[in-house]
Amino acid sequence: MDYRPFSLYNYDSHGWAFTWWAQLHIQRLIGILGWATNMHMNVGTGGCKKRKRGDRVFTFKTFCDPGHPIDFDGPFRQNIWALLEFGRTERGLINGMQCWSFRLEVHHHPTVHVSLFIVEEPIETSINRHCGHCRCVGWGHHMICNRRFHFVLPSKETAPAATSSKVCSDGVNCHEATESTATMKPNLVDVQGHLMHGVIHSNGFGHLLCVNGIEGGSEFIPGHLIMDFWDRICTGLRVRKVSVTDIAKKKIMELRLIHGVAYGEPWFGRWGYRFGRGSYGVTHQMYQKAIQMLRSAPLSLLTHHVTDPTRQISAVVARYQTMSGHSMQTLGHLFAYMLELCSHIRLESPIVADHRGIMTETACRWSSKRVEMAIWVIVEALRKTDFKWVSRQEVRDAARMYIGDTGLLDFVLKSLGNHIVGNHIVRRAVNPVTKVLEYCLEDISNPFPNHEGLWLTDSKTKVARFHVTRVQLMKDMYYLYKYILKDQRSTAGILAAVPAAVRIVLDTKHFIKDYRGELPRKIEVGWGGETLNILCTVSLRSEQEMEDERKVFPPHELVILPAHATIQELKIEVERSFRDVYWCLRSFVAQSIVEFDGSSDTDLIYGLIESGSSLVIRGRNAENVISGGIYEGRNDNWTVDCLCGAKEDDGERMISCDICEVWQHRRCVRASDDGPQIFVCSQCEHNIFITPPLL
Repeated sequence: MDYRPFSLYNYDSHGWAFTWWAQLHIQRLIGILGWATNMHMNVGTGGCKKRKRGDRVFTFKTFCDPGHPIDFDGPFRQNIWALLEFGRTERGLINGMQCWSFRLEVHHHPTVHVSLFIVEEPIETSINRHCGHCRCVGWGHHMICNRRFHFVLPSKETAPAATSSKVCSDGVNCHEATESTATMKPNLVDVQGHLMHGVIHSNGFGHLLCVNGIEGGSEFIPGHLIMDFWDRICTGLRVRKVSVTDIAKKKIMELRLIHGVAYGEPWFGRWGYRFGRGSYGVTHQMYQKAIQMLRSAPLSLLTHHVTDPTRQISAVVARYQTMSGHSMQTLGHLFAYMLELCSHIRLESPIVADHRGIMTETACRWSSKRVEMAIWVIVEALRKTDFKWVSRQEVRDAARMYIGDTGLLDFVLKSLGNHIVGNHIVRRAVNPVTKVLEYCLEDISNPFPNHEGLWLTDSKTKVARFHVTRVQLMKDMYYLYKYILKDQRSTAGILAAVPAAVRIVLDTKHFIKDYRGELPRKIEVGWGGETLNILCTVSLRSEQEMEDERKVFPPHELVILPAHATIQELKIEVERSFRDVYWCLRSFVAQSIVEFDGSSDTDLIYGLIESGSSLVIRGRNAENVISGGIYEGRNDNWTVDCLCGAKEDDGERMISCDICEVWQHRRCVRASDDGPQIFVCSQCEHNIFITPPLL
């Protein structure tokens, strides 16, 4: 009898037949090897779980997504500690601050990593207990939290010093790593120039302090990917609200102004950041009206009535209307098209003075002689086009008449961009209209080339084409920005409102995103291991430390309890949560539930309180509150009453009257920084004037 249970393996290419018992032994061997492999994997992730977690490499583009590294189901105060379990603990920090690092892979080929550092700043070690960012954005009434968590993505210049660090900064290829522990600079959270720096208080309110993309010093990560990264962190950890002070610039243009004109929202609006607080008395309604007025300004009116010393606005508008292929009616349409165009035009890379540098850029399997021959053939083909932009396919077809190796041509065309060849530069760019890769030859023997920036007209199709570099596009945008928005002094009709609208937009810097992390993701109630999600806040009884006029309940904290929990267990959990979050509530003792004053501590929550309910827990502090103020905005008895209508500190420079001690904006009272040391407000001046002299 012929046993052939696996006929696929019975014969090899030489026709030699395996016996059935040999096949059986091979199958058993494969099974043993598979079992051993599984055991090895289990040992690597289970037996050395703690060590492996610190050594993990995460993907930059999925970090803090669900399951990366875990699902976060609790409030922020719990989720942050769950995340830090996967980080590497950094040693050697001063001031009592602990730090964890995460190694993140940005690119796989070639391997590029960045390092994320999370620094815990206990309030006891902080130089300033009060948060100026909270005060400026309107959260000054929040109680001081026990700790702040700094999320720092260092740049190449600000990366922490390390002898043999496994964590690489932006722009460093990490092919090998050692077991040495990274050391950090003590002032990591104070140094300027990080790719990203955000801080989140333990109550879930945070501030995005800086984002620096390609134009800000990053070598590999653009700003929008850094913002995606920050947004995933905030969403995954379930923060409440995050503020950002938008003072970003594009070259020398205010980014919030040009993006407001183009899209009706700041650049951060793409991630859900909305109006938070305006400076100098600006309200949300004022901001919306100013944005709408600037966006809807008709181009026909602007081109004829705007003060234009060089008379170029009409030419610039006509240029981009022709490129867009459709009529643009408003200033918002024009700026939106120019910004979209800017995003598709690649930055000019540094010019390589020697075309032989192509040989060292990437692995090249052709000899230098063959590469040089292909380069000169391509340059000659471009020169025959009379310095016009031609598509890649046209250049390739012309070069194939002399070079038959299409792989060599593709390699050279891919590498030959902004390279000097003789007296020419080979330019390469994507046509912003057709999205086709095109090439052009630029003669650098003439210091004033006359082909770039001109209208190129095809006499057969009667279609005008215009190729613009990124530099020229930015010059055109700045010209419109300067003479329409910034330096506009016209008093005719709608143009008279342009300066005021621009000022309102520029005075709006504070934007906030509400992540609603305090709300439970799922409302569950019942028996059998299910939970109750309850939103709780606390109210202190009338004590000396709570007699401030700004007496406000702290934000609600999410408390998760089993469905069979009692009122007493609810109080204990509320005490634990608020003691863990707030500095002045470390000795908080819960006494009663405002909504259920008559309830007993032994009563079950189930049937009495529904999941998702909001409760106020009344209690007291068992110990005296430490002096120095319990609110983020201090307990200073500041009185703000400015001419612009501002009643609170908005972060702008202010000056106090030496008589009434009322604070006003320096800009509103026209008080310069180097002015007189004594200041008297207009109201006090008036009172002095009408007061009769003493005899």
